[in-house]
Amino acid sequence: MRPASGKDACAAATPEQRIRAQLEARSIVLIGMPGSGKSALGRRLAPRLELPFVDVDEEIERAAGKSIKEIFADHGEAYFRDGERRVIARLLASGPQVLATGGGALLNEETRANIASSGIAVWVKAAVAILVRRVAKRSTRPLFEGRDPEVVVKGLMDVRYPVYAAAADLTVESRDVPHEVIVGEMVDALARCPRLAGPACGGETATP
Repeated sequence: MRPASGKDACAAATPEQRIRAQLEARSIVLIGMPGSGKSALGRRLAPRLELPFVDVDEEIERAAGKSIKEIFADHGEAYFRDGERRVIARLLASGPQVLATGGGALLNEETRANIASSGIAVWVKAAVAILVRRVAKRSTRPLFEGRDPEVVVKGLMDVRYPVYAAAADLTVESRDVPHEVIVGEMVDALARCPRLAGPACGGETATP
């Protein structure tokens, strides 16, 4: 039997295989508010794409030997944000992978530039009511400690949503459906993403 040509192999590839090939060394970076589900979705997206998954907050805790709450308490938010910037830069240099970032990571200009050059940013967006309900269940988020979750969420949204919107290559709505449904929507959106329309499938260039 004649082996399939590069073009035939590309046509036969699954969307996941094409996404993985077109990423090359770039990472898929999940951005969005606390409670949007970035980590839960990332843990399910990564194996579908045969990529490792990294939660940036967990990586920061591992590097510091402290919890995020302890870092905030001992050193303050500015110290945490600088560590976050350095960890994300290091991770992006070792892609490809699926990264789940903290909600405030995109406020750093250097981080936005690194994601733009070395990643595909997926904004995991959720309604206020969903975010409030989810963050209220966790007492480990320093920005919410002792404060009205709805007030904090709305305040953060005012600051962060314009940043997310400008940085995102695509947006996926997080809502109360099985995670696999949203991951499927992520795969479909990534397969259509213009920034993933370049060389793929054994080096072939996609033609319009």
